[in-house]
Amino acid sequence: MADLSIQELLGEDEAGLDLELLAGETGLGNKISVPRIQKPGLALAGYTTNLHPDRIQVLGSTELTYLEQLSPETARRNIAALCALNVSCLIITKGQEPPELLVQEAARRGTPLLRTHHQSSIFISLITKFLEERLLPSTLAHGVLVDVLGVGVLLMGKSGIGKSECALDLILRGHRLVADDVVRVRSKLPAVLFGEGMDLLHHHMEIRGLGIINIKHLFGVAAIRERKKIDLVIELVQWEDGREYDRLGLEEETTSLLGIELPLQRVPVRPGRNITTIVEVAARNQLLKEMGYHSAREFQDRLEQRMAETARLHSHTIIGDNLE
Repeated sequence: MADLSIQELLGEDEAGLDLELLAGETGLGNKISVPRIQKPGLALAGYTTNLHPDRIQVLGSTELTYLEQLSPETARRNIAALCALNVSCLIITKGQEPPELLVQEAARRGTPLLRTHHQSSIFISLITKFLEERLLPSTLAHGVLVDVLGVGVLLMGKSGIGKSECALDLILRGHRLVADDVVRVRSKLPAVLFGEGMDLLHHHMEIRGLGIINIKHLFGVAAIRERKKIDLVIELVQWEDGREYDRLGLEEETTSLLGIELPLQRVPVRPGRNITTIVEVAARNQLLKEMGYHSAREFQDRLEQRMAETARLHSHTIIGDNLE
């Protein structure tokens, strides 16, 4: 299961969470594994039965105002009971000043106490969306992901087979690079996989003989995508003389990533074959299949219909000859 540390959450800039650490830095290694958050109003009243320590606890104006109305002894006891549950972290919204008792107890227990200037409703929406995206099941795939005519094509194969060169040729034809060499694949319900590049390798590609090139700088922002739904996997394999390859397209293979089945095409590579054109046509053919049109099956149906007509005519001829 994917998880996220409070340290990583604190360092997140792109989500616009606007977080700062107030106390409890020794607990920055605490992990978050669920995207849901909780407002611990009842826990501050002393009822901690239904509190979930693995969730982010958000303290807004209502919770802080309630703490101010408690006697110092009751407030201290309830805050201590809350922090004793080893909650992942506490986050105060609207830029409010936390009670000194809360700061001291968070520091003593090693419970990260954070603050944001967002209102509670806005922050909860932002953090929930961020966690739902970040905590999705994920894996790493060795390959190249390109957007070809709106179809997410994951090129796979042994190292040196020509995946990056094929992707570069596709970019020259106007298609878009998502990730080269290492693709982070994330699962999104109900059965959809998205691929994106690693932070260090983003927009870069390795071409043997040239080295590392930056696709964004060379071809502009229109030649890249941050992430793309994976629709088709194409495995480039070395051509083997004497081996039979599918010539009709009736054999439909699939491959599994994160438990989700994806269409798989195996394309043999040898000198003289234009692999880029084949990949582009495979993407067009995948679009047709998604629209319910299957070229190979239509050809097979027409062939069987022609064979049936020929057999029927032949049978009529034999009957006519017998009558004569």
